[in-house]
Amino acid sequence: MTGPPPASPDDDAEVIAQSLEEPEIFAGLYDRHAPDIHRYAARRLGEGAADDITAETFLIAFRSRRRYDRSYRSARPWLYGIAANLIGKHRRSEERGLRALARTGRDPVAASWSERSDDRIAAQAPLAVALAALSPGDRHVLLLVAWADLGYQEVAEALGIPLGTVRSRLNRARRKVREALCTDPSFTPDAMELTPSWTK
Repeated sequence: MTGPPPASPDDDAEVIAQSLEEPEIFAGLYDRHAPDIHRYAARRLGEGAADDITAETFLIAFRSRRRYDRSYRSARPWLYGIAANLIGKHRRSEERGLRALARTGRDPVAASWSERSDDRIAAQAPLAVALAALSPGDRHVLLLVAWADLGYQEVAEALGIPLGTVRSRLNRARRKVREALCTDPSFTPDAMELTPSWTK
């Protein structure tokens, strides 16, 4: 007698289902999604916190996998939703980092993973102020679109909110960021080239 066929490596729902009987199969989900979750968390909170957020995201996912809605073939939004909730608990750290960037022009998060020119760092300070001023809900939606590259429906699934709420939060966040950048005297037209397209 043979067991069920092995899970397709691209079908997260099947991997999760099979991991209920064979827990080690869940490692495939980790292998596929952990680097992206880690990058997203590092962008939001820094490398040190990203290690913890990534580990905790997959620990929570593993423990709650029995409740996963298998009609969603990709677990990507579910995992980002878990990560976003964990990042939300670190909101003060994120806001402190954004304010430090705004004050000093030095990005303690980005400095650990990327070398930047002086012009790029100077252009980021007004953006950091604008991001820090957003409500946590608006910031989550904007950064899941911008940094995690999730689509609107995926953001809705990740955060457990209606699609219309995603659209309204994203529009509001973009408008606020755009207004903040346009009214900041240190933000010049030349810096606009260095500003992410998701704010325009």
